[in-house]
Amino acid sequence: MAEKTQKSVKIAPGAVVCVESEIREDIIIGPRTVIHPKARIIAEARTIVIGESNLTEEQALIIKAHPDNMTPDTEDAEPKPMITGTNNVFEVGCYSQAMKMGDNNVIESKAYVGRNVILTSGCITGACCNLTTFEVIPQNMVIYGADCLCWAQT
Repeated sequence: MAEKTQKSVKIAPGAVVCVESEIREDIIIGPRTVIHPKARIIAEARTIVIGESNLTEEQALIIKAHPDNMTPDTEDAEPKPMITGTNNVFEVGCYSQAMKMGDNNVIESKAYVGRNVILTSGCITGACCNLTTFEVIPQNMVIYGADCLCWAQT
C-alpha cells in the first residue's frame, strides 16, 4: 500500500498570492510570481512548479489532474510534475493542463491547453483556442482564430 504524504504549498519570497485565490496540494510558487484573486492552481496528481515572474490572472485555472483512465490509487501511475518556466502569463479565464511550459508564453483569455501539450518558449495561445492533441508547440508560435491556426512570429 502506498504511503500518503503530506501536501504543501511553498511560496518564494517576493511572490504575491492573493488570499482569494485557491491553491491546493503540492505547489511551489517562484519569486516575483503574482497570483490574482479567484485564480485556481490545483495539483491533484503531482506537484506543480510555477517558476519565476509568472502572472496568473483572475479565474485562470492551472491543474495537474489524474488522467481519465487512472485514479489516485493506481499502482503504476507515476505522473511527472507540471513545470512552468519564467515570465509566463495566464490570462483571465484560461485553462491549462500543459505538461510542460517554457519561458515567455501567453495563454490568452478563455484558451484551453490540454494535458498532452508542451509549450516551448515565446508562444501565444490565442483567446478561445483549444489545444487538445499531443503536440510540442515550437518556439515563437502564435495559435489564433476559430480554427486554431499556427503562425511563426519573427
